Amino acid sequence: QVQLVESGGGLVQAGGSLRLSCVASGRTFRPYNMGWFRQAPGKEREFVATIRWPGNIMDYVDSVKDRFTISRDYAKNTLYLQMNSLKPEDTAVYYCAAGLRCLGYECRLAGKYDYWGQGTHITVSS
Repeated sequence: QVQLVESGGGLVQAGGSLRLSCVASGRTFRPYNMGWFRQAPGKEREFVATIRWPGNIMDYVDSVKDRFTISRDYAKNTLYLQMNSLKPEDTAVYYCAAGLRCLGYECRLAGKYDYWGQGTHITVSS
């Protein structure tokens, strides 16, 4: 069992930055693929970014490439999402997720993740 707790959400103006954190506890953090997903009001949950084990291979949805950076600190059991140049369309609840069962582009699928955090809300004002 892995417990995930996100933090770092809030209200920010367009063009601003935020950094989300997701602290993992329970089983060892190391072999898990970790992902960030988001869900805007009235929309389905969508993939944002993933960092895969092994090798820390990163993947992003096109809409956040060159603006968001996913990273992980194994010593702190923490996953991060650095978000720059935020846009109003980035407004959503952001969730971190952990899973063992994906390879390559499969890691973009929410169903491949076994553990989820409670979410942290981000509002980007125009």
